[in-house]
Amino acid sequence: MNLWIRLIWLLLSARRRGALRPPDDASRIDFRVWPHDLDLSVHMNNGRYLTLMDLGRLDVMVRSGLWRAVMDNRWTPIASAITIRFRRELTPFQTFRLETKLVNWDATLVVMEQTFTIVGGDYDGQVAARGLFKGGLYDRKARAFVPIKRLMATIGVSAESPQPSAEVAAFLHADVTMKQAARR
Repeated sequence: MNLWIRLIWLLLSARRRGALRPPDDASRIDFRVWPHDLDLSVHMNNGRYLTLMDLGRLDVMVRSGLWRAVMDNRWTPIASAITIRFRRELTPFQTFRLETKLVNWDATLVVMEQTFTIVGGDYDGQVAARGLFKGGLYDRKARAFVPIKRLMATIGVSAESPQPSAEVAAFLHADVTMKQAARR
């Protein structure tokens, strides 16, 4: 139930947070760790990070204007690969910020970097976790991923993809390696 509340809050507050223009702008959303986010070790459950990352990506789609096209065309967001590195635990009632930004793309898939940063307290400004996401929007009628150039044109962006950083290149290489191993 709490995820539905966070989703509704995200959608209702999107306009107040203003429009985004990827890849230059990043989504920044503040959250608090609630008791239902905790695992038996009394810190935020590792699966909850991935769920909140979904909300960060949705915020980018909504605030960039892409969400209207997603709904009109009935495209489906698809995750292809995700990696996350945990650095510091998030404890009960701690406030943190999730930053989501577009860092790379090819013809049909994007890579987003998502960073959880502690807000306030002794560890203010420290990164709790950083993840990389690879995915795209799937058009079930066409049975294909929607071309990124089309998505960018939909939101009025004509930028070229930045060169991948070393960590993004390693993530993409690991994804290809895992895909090849699964075919054996």
